[in-house]
Amino acid sequence: MAQKYRIYINEKVILLTVKTPKNETLYQKVDGEHFDLKIVYHWVDKQPGKLFYVLCDDAKAFLKKVIKNSAVIEAAGGLVTNQDGEHLFIYRNDKWDLPKGKIEKKEKTKVAAVREVEEECGIKVNTLEEKICKTYHTYIYKGEVVLKKTHWFKMGYKGKAKLVPQLEEGITDVRWFKKEDVATIVKNTFPSIIDVLEKEELITNMAKLLSE
Repeated sequence: MAQKYRIYINEKVILLTVKTPKNETLYQKVDGEHFDLKIVYHWVDKQPGKLFYVLCDDAKAFLKKVIKNSAVIEAAGGLVTNQDGEHLFIYRNDKWDLPKGKIEKKEKTKVAAVREVEEECGIKVNTLEEKICKTYHTYIYKGEVVLKKTHWFKMGYKGKAKLVPQLEEGITDVRWFKKEDVATIVKNTFPSIIDVLEKEELITNMAKLLSE
């Protein structure tokens, strides 16, 4: 039985969990019995806190139910590491982010992940490695509450090509960051990106970072 999953709403996080969070005082509880993402989205967005949780018997089953009852957009992206151990980030909408984008019709997830990284950063990916995780981000699209399911992969790059931001996608900067400089990213990024970085052990104590 999966212990926990996260759904992101803008800068906020809903934790789906089978156990009450250890640092419960940082969280606000959301009723799971009558959970409707379309309603919860607007309610959470108006709350002052950043962290919320739903207590459920089976977090994975609960997430599947949320997905089934939502309008889902599939996306894919990657965390690219070069031969110097640096990680690739893009700057878009005044936030540091990881390259990603929507999966095209009939396109394979891995193919989409590589394509988006290459298009947004102007490089050629050398290696596609294992999947890191999936993240779930909720937002308003064409007046409707939608759930974006993003598949994240590890990727490798060898070379010294000039990075070229995809300006037409609103990307104004592309840059390599050393592991010790990832703290700069955390200060100005999205919770879903912090999740990916935690999975790859580039940061620790996600809940504390999000509550600051």
